[in-house]
Amino acid sequence: MSLAARIRDRRLDAAPTRAQSVAFGASGFPIQLMAQTFSAFVVYFYVAHLAVPAEWVAAAMIAHGILNALLNPLVGALSDRIRTPWGRRIPWIGLGIVPLVVAFALIWMPPTLSAGGLIAWFLVIVAVYDIAFVVVVLNISALFPEIFRTTAERSRGNVPRQVFAIVGMILGTAGAPLLYDSIGWPGMAIALGLVCLVLFVWSFADGMLERRGEVALEAPMKWTAQLRYTFANRAFVPYVLGSLFVQTAIAVILAAIPFYVRYSLHGAEGESSILLGVIFVVAIPAILLWSRVVQRTSPRTAVLWAVGVFAVAVLGYLVPGSVLGAALVGVAVGVGVGGLLQLLEVVLAQIIDDDAARTGHRREGVYFGVNGFVVRGSVVLQAIVAAWVLNASGFDAALGDAQPDAVDGGIRIMLAVVPMVFTALAWVCFFLYPIRARDLIASP
Repeated sequence: MSLAARIRDRRLDAAPTRAQSVAFGASGFPIQLMAQTFSAFVVYFYVAHLAVPAEWVAAAMIAHGILNALLNPLVGALSDRIRTPWGRRIPWIGLGIVPLVVAFALIWMPPTLSAGGLIAWFLVIVAVYDIAFVVVVLNISALFPEIFRTTAERSRGNVPRQVFAIVGMILGTAGAPLLYDSIGWPGMAIALGLVCLVLFVWSFADGMLERRGEVALEAPMKWTAQLRYTFANRAFVPYVLGSLFVQTAIAVILAAIPFYVRYSLHGAEGESSILLGVIFVVAIPAILLWSRVVQRTSPRTAVLWAVGVFAVAVLGYLVPGSVLGAALVGVAVGVGVGGLLQLLEVVLAQIIDDDAARTGHRREGVYFGVNGFVVRGSVVLQAIVAAWVLNASGFDAALGDAQPDAVDGGIRIMLAVVPMVFTALAWVCFFLYPIRARDLIASP
């Protein structure tokens, strides 16, 4: 039997096995490893290492953000509409993995060019990376509600995925500098690319499955109906706004911690990694805790509790005067972050079940796509908040560590009060989330 035939005949007829769940979850590692490495180091690489003017790179990054945001709903809607003998999602993922990994590696391996040539290289390669990233990641996300059908299955099945993702986040921010310091940027690109390729292939071969015949006879929904049903969904609108506020709160915290360590706690710059590491390390066991909580309550109840824990915990950053004290606050914040990582996709999967019951269409792609489009706004909100708080408090980079006294208070507000306000808005949105049931469809 040919490879294409073997892929075509792979179908899921019952609940996934533990091995299939772990294999599917392994995709979280390369996704986050690439995303975190790119976001953390690409500007530094092109500006500080390749001497491309900072304003050119900033403009290119804006173009990257706009393209990424627009691609999400477009690819999601196309994925829902396309029917092939191999399924709706599998062909996208299978065809996109190699271009994604190659484009990621080439970002860090430009030829010897002028500054203008380098920015042209950046724009072209990052555009290919963006397209491949959205195609692969969105379709993997769209498989999650199809593979795991009940709240219990989803809470258990999301655990390995989020654990792999957190490890990828940590290595993407902490491991990449060790690699480029020791083997150079091209060496780092090849090493990380090979690791990502191996994990993607394992996940694709053993964990990515579509259900047999579930949408084979379903006529694709018209484009106008896609948009109408999505934005008229009484559950999706509060969910996506709540998700935007949560993502903004987390983004503001990540942006504020380096300032907090240096100008409020007067620690070494490298100690920022301690505060970030505590949050994500604690989030790993917290994911298991929240998995038990949602199995015993409902997605709505569990996410309200997780958002509440996170909102109260971040206020603790107002108090510490040392890195150790802030790290202890990070333990509580990590518990909330673990809940948010575990529960947001479980809630979105429930919305997709409800939509399928009302419309007769499984539309995972468009829901994950529109959600991805909206939450990209968190990057804009984070930048606005950071600029406003720092300017209002009188921050001046030219002064070094001798900042006005108001800067300490402003940074503490940015790290604690602002995220709490966004999280409180998220709590209100999730309180208005109308689905109280634990499960909407029976396990096959």
